[in-house]
Amino acid sequence: MAEARLAASLWVAAYLARLAQATIPAYVLARGDDTAGAIAVKCAHLDGTAALWMREWDMDSDTRPWVAVQTGPERDIDAAIARQRSRDRDLWVLEIEARDGRTLLDQDGLF
Repeated sequence: MAEARLAASLWVAAYLARLAQATIPAYVLARGDDTAGAIAVKCAHLDGTAALWMREWDMDSDTRPWVAVQTGPERDIDAAIARQRSRDRDLWVLEIEARDGRTLLDQDGLF
């Protein structure tokens, strides 16, 4: 059965609100398609490194969990985002700042 889909703009607004409640600074770097845009979350660790989180299909469970698809120097993450955005203008890009790498993406309710 297909997974229920929430409009990207609504998901982003809810995620930003949850981050604000947890006092995790967050910014929209690029606005994508309001309805069906994919979402990339960059977590800047404030030490020159970062992680890039995206949803990927898990064929075994037929779900789309959040996965850290790349980690490393922040400039490398920024370059990966720029490449992805050049191919997908509908992509939303969010940046959060968390020294401890906490994204809240592992919490229930963030699909």
